[in-house]
Amino acid sequence: MDTPAPLPGPLEHLTPLLDGYGYLAVGVLVFLDNCAVPVPGQTVLVLAAVYAGTGRLSIVAVVAIALVAAVAGDSLGYLLGRTGGHRLVERWGRYVLLTPARMARGEAFFDRHGAKVVTVARFVDVLRQTNGIVAGTTGMSWQRFLPANVLGAVLWVGVWSTAGYLAGGNIGPLYAQVMRYQVFLLVALGVLLAALVGYRLWRRHRRYRDRSGVSRRGGSSS
Repeated sequence: MDTPAPLPGPLEHLTPLLDGYGYLAVGVLVFLDNCAVPVPGQTVLVLAAVYAGTGRLSIVAVVAIALVAAVAGDSLGYLLGRTGGHRLVERWGRYVLLTPARMARGEAFFDRHGAKVVTVARFVDVLRQTNGIVAGTTGMSWQRFLPANVLGAVLWVGVWSTAGYLAGGNIGPLYAQVMRYQVFLLVALGVLLAALVGYRLWRRHRRYRDRSGVSRRGGSSS
């Protein structure tokens, strides 16, 4: 049975865990990574697929376990958000500037775009861990959440298991490159969010200035 070539960075650090616990490590870490716990679930999925490519694990079992774990983890996050998220926001939201008005806007956004967010969230760190909780907290219906959750899991597991299985020992440079693009994506999302907030503030200021101008003109004419 072939042994994988030495792997760089986090992939190499996880080899003892995967060697010792195999499929159990895949299931537990992927489940936690999709349920608000910052563990290397994505990394262990990639490494397990690399192992499958060398015959040390079954790629069918890796994919099946990762899919079930990803859907279950995100679903638990949704249930936590649905049952306790609002209470947490009401009690602690003001400390992180999450006012009722902002929460209402978040709920309106998820009402329009929640399914798309849940589908692609797994490909972005932080979003992967929190999208289920946010969906539950904002009141996204289970009927809309579950298909998006399953589709997102299928895409995420499919992409990373295929990449690991086919790339084998060469996965290190590919994984590092994808992580670099993920950082760029996070920065781009941050810039877009700042631009949207700035635009809304500018429009609000403009409406206030226009109303003030109309009031002053109306007062002077009388």
